[in-house]
Amino acid sequence: MFISRFRRAAAVGLAAVTALSATACSGSSSSSSSSASSALPSVSADSTLVNQVPEKFKTKGTLQVGTNATFAPIEFMAEDGKTIVGLDADLSKAVASKLGLQVQMRQAEFGTIILGVTSGKFDMGASGFTINSERIQQVNMVQYMKAGLRWAVQNGNPKKVDVNDLCGRTVSVQRDTVSADQLAEKAKACTDAGKAAITQVVEDDQSKTTTDLNSGKSDAMLADSPIVDYAIEQSNGSLEALGDMYDAAPYGIVLAKGDTDMANLVSKALASLKQDGIYQKILDKWGNSAGGVDDFAVNPTVS
Repeated sequence: MFISRFRRAAAVGLAAVTALSATACSGSSSSSSSSASSALPSVSADSTLVNQVPEKFKTKGTLQVGTNATFAPIEFMAEDGKTIVGLDADLSKAVASKLGLQVQMRQAEFGTIILGVTSGKFDMGASGFTINSERIQQVNMVQYMKAGLRWAVQNGNPKKVDVNDLCGRTVSVQRDTVSADQLAEKAKACTDAGKAAITQVVEDDQSKTTTDLNSGKSDAMLADSPIVDYAIEQSNGSLEALGDMYDAAPYGIVLAKGDTDMANLVSKALASLKQDGIYQKILDKWGNSAGGVDDFAVNPTVS
């Protein structure tokens, strides 16, 4: 099983008729809407990089990028229910522009995206993938930001959750994620010790995980730190963090093992975007200023 992206919690408005609210949980959608529509500087193609784009990508002209748009603010659906927006979408488009290409963001189940890249269905995957040694054995991963894990509970922690003693609690996580793997380990430790089991509420979409917490179906939620922070920001005071971020790790853009030259170009495009100041503007736009990195390494050494 893939140790998956540090799934972070989506949270936006309650208007259930919109796709944006479907990726979130509660609160006003105004700030997420304004973020999605915030203009970024135009990105000019870098002729040096354009000339290095492999012919198979240059001929197509458009990169098909697999993502799972339930992970605000990293990626989620805009209010039109069709347009994928978020940090990964903006960064993918900016990288493509540097290379003289266009981008088509394509919605997919999170657990299928790496397979989609290796099979050629997608040219890239950009969906908050945590870089780990298992993934690097299968695909190329270009580091572009960092994040950790974080717990969230209802405001005031009315159920008195202690993350160091979760036996007997109900916890929501997203399927195929580091959060789910870690919760499973904690659950096993409880039963191995003869204590009450953890009820694991494992959802396909992060938005449902956040909704579980808001509704009281779960006592706590574990997700990536940018997702939890955004969920709290958008919750109108209904959620709060429990403890600090931990297990910080890099995120990576995914490309096939056979596309190492393209992975190196993506790295160079990211470095160029950082030099232009556009990289930081994208992080700032989505409230993730602290997640920036200086090194856009391909397949960095990780534990």
